[in-house]
Amino acid sequence: MYRSRVLNIYLCVQALIIEALVGWLVGTGDPESKAMASSLLHCSDKLPFMDVEAILHMKEGLGETSYAQNSSLQKRGMDTLKSLITNAATDVYISQMPERFTVADLGCSSGPNALCLVEAIVGSVGRVCGRRPSQPPPEFSVLLNDLPTNDFNTIFFSLPEFTDRLKAAAETDEWGRPMVFLSGVPGSFYGRLFPRRSVHFVCSCSSLHWLSQVPPGLFDEAGRPVNTGKMYISSTSPAAVPVAYLRQFQRDLGLFLKCRAAEVVPGGRMVLAMLGRQTEAGYIDRRTTFLWELLSESLAALVSQGVVEQEKVDAYNVPFYAPSMEEVEEEVRREGSFRLDYAQTYEISLSSSGDAREDGRTVSMAIRAIQESMLSHHFGADVVDALFHRYTDLVTESMEREEVKSLQIGVVLTRL
Repeated sequence: MYRSRVLNIYLCVQALIIEALVGWLVGTGDPESKAMASSLLHCSDKLPFMDVEAILHMKEGLGETSYAQNSSLQKRGMDTLKSLITNAATDVYISQMPERFTVADLGCSSGPNALCLVEAIVGSVGRVCGRRPSQPPPEFSVLLNDLPTNDFNTIFFSLPEFTDRLKAAAETDEWGRPMVFLSGVPGSFYGRLFPRRSVHFVCSCSSLHWLSQVPPGLFDEAGRPVNTGKMYISSTSPAAVPVAYLRQFQRDLGLFLKCRAAEVVPGGRMVLAMLGRQTEAGYIDRRTTFLWELLSESLAALVSQGVVEQEKVDAYNVPFYAPSMEEVEEEVRREGSFRLDYAQTYEISLSSSGDAREDGRTVSMAIRAIQESMLSHHFGADVVDALFHRYTDLVTESMEREEVKSLQIGVVLTRL
């Protein structure tokens, strides 16, 4: 026990030292220092209790519990922002008129959603060129990025259907017969991914609320978890918990912006969309915390049945943070490489069908597809079915009583 506590203290202190060192290196502005900071960041991911980059991935494959079969909620969020994304991409193309238009989708995940935005962007730019007989469409270089553990194969399985749709549009001359070249780019977007000044447009949907690591500061000096019984910020969380999450988000978004600043051409744009919260709610916005609370309740039920140990539950924290709009805007201003052109919040109902049982299962399966890799790593794969059986019941019961909603933040940034 003594050795375990000493080790926990050592890990927490070392993580805090690395966090301070990363901040100093990034602040120097020197490219080599930034590269070292990125390297330290990935090392620090391994220090607390979960190597997020190695573990976090959406459920692979095409099976019943896969992300490909359970990502309709994310698709709804993407559809809400589709016109914002396509308009921003088209504006960049018109202002730059490159022969090769390079688009990056960061956090593309797997399944059918991965190519939806690509098709919309190609179509929007293609139609602009179609209205200008002397202007042939550009060649599109599309860079699909996610963590190395992502199931890129499921994306590429859908490539023939994507190609067929492009050919059908080309036959009508609606899009001016564009050529599209797809590439998979594995790696964390909290580090460099692409050559300097090589990307015209970046989009990222439902990804930046995932942190590079579980925040340091969620354990006390003796190595005991401070957010007992909870996996995310809740009304019972000590003040240190939201502070730890906010600091991690600030550091991560700062690194994200610095890396993209090196890769995006001057005048290029980014559209970033993530789950968020309203400022007036403080750190506790029911639209953000509610589903995490129900998952904690589901784990508590397994503890009462003797299936899961309480110590395991207390030590589980999600690498997730839903920022306020003000927190996003402040980090964009602080980093200084991008101009904020547009910022808006969007409320999305998760109770869409009117059938609480159907909606409850849809939400539960979506959360399972997202969380299963981390839950299996921490608790063991044998508890997942029982956990989500209970979770489905709790979500359904809640949807029978009220409309469940989420809040999404969307921003448009231009590279200065």
